[in-house]
Amino acid sequence: MKKFRYVFIAIIMAMVCSAGAQAQFRFGLKAGAAINKLSFDKSVLASDNCAGFTGGVMVEFTVPVLNLGFDASVLYAQRAVDAYSTDGTKSATDHRGYIDIPVNFKWKFSILGSGNLVAPFVTTGPDFSFLCSEQNFKDAWNSHKFDFAWNIGAGVQVLNKVQLAASYGIGLTKSAETLQGNIEGKNRMWTVTLAYLF
Repeated sequence: MKKFRYVFIAIIMAMVCSAGAQAQFRFGLKAGAAINKLSFDKSVLASDNCAGFTGGVMVEFTVPVLNLGFDASVLYAQRAVDAYSTDGTKSATDHRGYIDIPVNFKWKFSILGSGNLVAPFVTTGPDFSFLCSEQNFKDAWNSHKFDFAWNIGAGVQVLNKVQLAASYGIGLTKSAETLQGNIEGKNRMWTVTLAYLF
């Protein structure tokens, strides 16, 4: 019985080492649209969904046998926020530019053995954002220079080159707050991207 267990462990280790040797590392270009909303912690303010854009470069690492891996991107993202008070009047408008660095764990799976043609995937992971534009909330707000979110997404890879993906980011740190510090907001964002991998 012990010999069988050792043989089984050796086979598993050989498969893992073989998968690592065949691992794919690719890079590509990515661009898309981002729909942002600032979620306030007080009911005296609200915000609408605002559309922006995002684009940059990405890398992907995949272990073929397991179809597991990760991707990471460096993107410029433009986000806009229109804030409203409870009486419906616009209290502030903000346009901010960020350098986004999302790092996603990725699992691909094939449909009826067509992995090279069509391969859906799911992703999840952290998103690190760094403010790179001036703060312009009309001197009423302080935009934080660092924002941390967690992304959950899904997509499809076509012809082993093109990836269409959508993700939802849940802001975990406050993105902006009033100068008095009595109201704060966290980012919530949908992102739809198209990537081409070389």
